[in-house]
Amino acid sequence: MDNPEIFLPAALEAAREAGRYLLHGLSQKKEVEFKGQVDLVTVFDRRSEEMIYDRLSRAFPGHGFLAEEEIRRQADADYCWLVDPLDGTTNYAHGLPVFCVSIALSFRNRVILGVVYDPNREEIFTAVRGQGAFLNGEGISVSGTDDLGRSLLATGFPYDVRSSQDNNLDHFSNFAVRAQAIRRLGSAALDLCYVACGRFDGYWEKKLKPWDLAAGSLLVEEAGGRVSDLEGGEFNVFSPHIVASNGYLHQSMLEILSLGLVK
Repeated sequence: MDNPEIFLPAALEAAREAGRYLLHGLSQKKEVEFKGQVDLVTVFDRRSEEMIYDRLSRAFPGHGFLAEEEIRRQADADYCWLVDPLDGTTNYAHGLPVFCVSIALSFRNRVILGVVYDPNREEIFTAVRGQGAFLNGEGISVSGTDDLGRSLLATGFPYDVRSSQDNNLDHFSNFAVRAQAIRRLGSAALDLCYVACGRFDGYWEKKLKPWDLAAGSLLVEEAGGRVSDLEGGEFNVFSPHIVASNGYLHQSMLEILSLGLVK
């Protein structure tokens, strides 16, 4: 695919428009629906998704579209947009300002562009494959931490944490006594962006969806980090599990994950 950067302006406009809408609604009373015991959706998720779809489908009518809530169109097309219109819905529903809009474009199932917009901090992370990673237009890179004991890591827990034994609690316990600290933000896309810009040294999580991972995983790679599955194998966005790091800590993280790996 030549010149994937031609798609970036439309993605930026869509992310900013949706992000501003979400920020305006943060303090408003919200009606919350439950897709599962702890899996929420609000009218803001759906409206944000519609706004992004409307803008991108007008700009690129032949592209596919795969989003978290409801919109699916030609998901097997060569070009397909992978969209999380509100990553961090639980935070948002509680008025906690930790959420973002995540938009990625894949070409034949390989992510070539990623945009993550955090309207609370006015931070927009961008990456085009082969062209580096950026925060508000400035180049970013992963951290240089090479000691797991001095690392700040991030993770999350799956929506079936109450009902499944494969719920990441074993890995969390193993890392808690080996890393300097672990954070749980509630937004996979922001976790990955924070690895990309060096705020986190590593991140792992299980049972995620393509729209959770697509943009952020490209950002980590373009910032000089490493992304894999939980066993160190090649990562693709349609795999549910991920390990992302600055590269220096990756093998150490894989070794810890192997202690509690649930098959």
